[in-house]
Parts: sequence; C-alpha cells; structure tokens
Amino acid sequence: MAPWLLNQTRAAMKSDSHWEELQPHVNSLDLKAILVVDDDQQLASALQWILADENFLVDVAFDGKAALLKVKAHEYDAVICDLKMPRLQGDEFYLKAKEMRPSLADRFIFITGFATDAKIALFLTKHDVKYLVKPFAIQGLINCVKQLLC
Repeated sequence: MAPWLLNQTRAAMKSDSHWEELQPHVNSLDLKAILVVDDDQQLASALQWILADENFLVDVAFDGKAALLKVKAHEYDAVICDLKMPRLQGDEFYLKAKEMRPSLADRFIFITGFATDAKIALFLTKHDVKYLVKPFAIQGLINCVKQLLC
C-alpha cells in the first residue's frame, strides 16, 4: 500500500474503534455506486473500505479492461480511476466508457501521480475532468466524491 495512504488508514483505524466491524454495504438502501479502478490492489481495496464506510456501494477493478466490462454490465454513479495502468490506460478507459455510457463522462474522478506528464496534463485539460494528485488526503477524495454526487 502507498505509504501516505497507509499512514492515513492507520490513523483512521486508531480513531475508529469499530474498524474491524466494517464490511462492504449491500445496496438495499439505494446507495450510490462507485467503481474504483487502480492497478495498485492495496490502494483500490483501501479506497473500497473507506468509501463503503461513507455509505457508498463500491466495486473495484484492477485494470481498465476489467473496468470496461464492469461499466458495460452495471450502472455506476461515479468512477474513481488511476491514469497509469496496464492493459488499458485510464484515459483510454474513460473514452471507451464514455461511448458506452455518455452520462458517466462527467462523473469521473482521476487519481494520478503523473499530473505533470505532458500527455496526462493534456488529457485532463482537454476533457475538463476532476482529478486528485497522489498523494492526496482521504478527506479530500471523500469531499470530491460527495460534491460530484450531489
């Protein structure tokens, strides 16, 4: 797991005595569904638990191709996606997902450690999408998701 996220997760665990009791939520309460896409499996899993604790239904894919299959099969209210991944990069996944589900296009939040990379910067600017630069504050991501879904 990324050290910055591990430290935030440990801090959250210490402040929340019920951490061990957390389990992914079932969508019987009409929760907003979020797809987390990141090839860093520990980061993706940590985000799944953190967002589930915020009362979101969270699904995970570890690369763009797997995520594309999930978008084809399920309706999501938002997507949190890394940009640098094997098999299908985040920008390519975004364009294909946008073709399949146009309404999802403005509900992406990209997470990247490469925002200054020329190709990535051009993509982020051209498509005017929301993004956070790694390392990011967990509360910042939560606030961004809540703002996006309101």
